[in-house]
Amino acid sequence: MMDNNPEECSVCFNNYDANQLRPRTLPCGHTFCSQCIDNGIKNGQLTCPSCRAQHAATAATQFPINYGMEALIRKLKGIEVVPEKTLLAKPIKAPVRGISKKLHSLVEEQKSTISSLITSCEEVLSQLGEYRGQLGDWKTHHLQLQDRLYALVEQNKSAMKLLELEDTSVVDMTTQGEEGKTQLQVMVGNLDTVNTAQEVFMTINEVDQCNMEVENWLRKCQELFPDVKTVHTSVKVQETTREALEMTTTETGATADPVHLGDSASSIMNKVQEITGQIHQKQLTVIMGLTLSKVEDLRRMREPVKRLVEAGRVVAVQKDQDGRRSARLTLQDGQLYLHPLLRQPTPAYAHTLQESEVVGVLEPSCTLAFLDLGWAGSTRGRVTIRLTPDTPLARQFVLLCTGQRDHTYRNTKLLRVWGKGRPWECVVGGDYESNDGKGGAPLLPDLQGQYRGSVRAGAVWAWWGPGGPRSAQFIITTRDLQDGFPWPNVFGDVVSGLDVVRAAVNHSDITEVTVVDCGVVLPL
Repeated sequence: MMDNNPEECSVCFNNYDANQLRPRTLPCGHTFCSQCIDNGIKNGQLTCPSCRAQHAATAATQFPINYGMEALIRKLKGIEVVPEKTLLAKPIKAPVRGISKKLHSLVEEQKSTISSLITSCEEVLSQLGEYRGQLGDWKTHHLQLQDRLYALVEQNKSAMKLLELEDTSVVDMTTQGEEGKTQLQVMVGNLDTVNTAQEVFMTINEVDQCNMEVENWLRKCQELFPDVKTVHTSVKVQETTREALEMTTTETGATADPVHLGDSASSIMNKVQEITGQIHQKQLTVIMGLTLSKVEDLRRMREPVKRLVEAGRVVAVQKDQDGRRSARLTLQDGQLYLHPLLRQPTPAYAHTLQESEVVGVLEPSCTLAFLDLGWAGSTRGRVTIRLTPDTPLARQFVLLCTGQRDHTYRNTKLLRVWGKGRPWECVVGGDYESNDGKGGAPLLPDLQGQYRGSVRAGAVWAWWGPGGPRSAQFIITTRDLQDGFPWPNVFGDVVSGLDVVRAAVNHSDITEVTVVDCGVVLPL
């Protein structure tokens, strides 16, 4: 909603001034007075009162002054409301005596030029203030990263101390073991040289004592080594440090190439965004090692790739005559999921893959699709379906789960329940056209194929059959069929989430149950 009082702070409702109440702009774009910003800073963080965005901050002065707002306030203060009659009656001001019309026009032209330059100065000053705020954020982030690096160094030092202590213990025990071994060898020699019964008994006593000491040494070695804490700490710190160094090396390499700016007349912050955008894209390309035709590293799910997927910065895209669509890639419980293509903005700095290349990694012999069901305002669970290989109905199901043909099961309703509470209980869905059971035309020209029958709960099949006018609609059985003919045209089986389907069947109104999301599982 537009602010009707731009000259006042929306937090304290006081008019901006040139002292404690100067207007300052946060990185999120919202403006407040300096006093309210200072009051809002807690533990080095400021929460925007408008959008709740978090900003690192220690004082209001690190945020830029909104010179544009100050210029607007000055203009508002300079406006006088003049009654219409007075305005009409007011005589037109004549040029100053002694100056010709031509010179007067020249003066006005100069004034206009100066006014334009003042406006430009105020705009650039505002941009410089915003840029300074961005620099302040970056400095804060560097300090935070520096603290984390120091913490990593301290962890390495602690691990080294543990290793040194362990190494000292190993050296001590090695010395004792060498001495015990030497003593045993001496005992063997003594036993070879005994000549009398007395010498035998004395030597055996010495051997028993030596044996006891060596056995104690062996037992002690088993108890002391390895020290679990030392080994565990060393390995974990090595992995963490190595991963951090690999990321640092990769990202440093990604920024080595020069950054090229486009329009030199762009604003300062536009140039900053262009630079950061190019660098982020180079970092993503180097980190992931992906091209538009290579998804192998995505399948390997290296740690940097994993973090980018979890952050929502990897998407699959498809271009058609109506523009570009994008699909999310998500990671959950060790599984990589491809969601349907939608006409939506691509996330900033996201790395893009061609949808066809991503779908190309699907295993035809073991394709898994999923439907997320929800009702009463929340998602209740995920239903995972293993599709029968090499069947047209299964291929069509994949198309509707991924949106490759511009149609998807996403946001479709479950339509009806057949035989509720009876052995043949099943639920119908999949009308992507009219969402009322009257649509669901096939996407493929020929759906004929070799289909099996099934009497098991969780079978996914097509009631209308491969040649029916609504063959995109699907049916999921919820109970084992006790007798009668098996369900025909089966092209998949629920492997997890059948309890979600049964809960949907028991909902008071099945048409309130929606396919909140859908997609396929990518093999790793």
